[in-house]
Amino acid sequence: MTIRETQEDIVDEFGMFTDWMEKYEYLIELGKSLPLIDEQYKTEDNLIKGCQSQVWLHAEHENGKVKYTADSDAILTKGLIALMIRVLSNHKPEEIVKADMSFIDEVGLKEHLSPTRANGLASMIKQMKFYALALQAR
Repeated sequence: MTIRETQEDIVDEFGMFTDWMEKYEYLIELGKSLPLIDEQYKTEDNLIKGCQSQVWLHAEHENGKVKYTADSDAILTKGLIALMIRVLSNHKPEEIVKADMSFIDEVGLKEHLSPTRANGLASMIKQMKFYALALQAR
């Protein structure tokens, strides 16, 4: 499945909910399926700067694709990073770097997150693309 196809699925999923409380609950549920980062990678170097909560992100290059794992100390943030991993993990670095993350606006995430959470989400995406770029350069 392409990055765009995954984003379209997410837009459809969010469209099933009638209000934002249901969408927040869905995000929290997504956080429970987060591919958790190994404890050895929960370091200062893997903390995403710009997030209100603590979010650790790790990337590995396997068979030409980037695989992300993460964790957070906040349940909603865990859901947000799980969503980003669902979209970007298991793709080639160049696909990740070029990915248009327009689904975030399509589902209304930016307008329904607090400014600090929206900044944190932008920082997550930036860090994921940065890791992909670094792995692409190897």
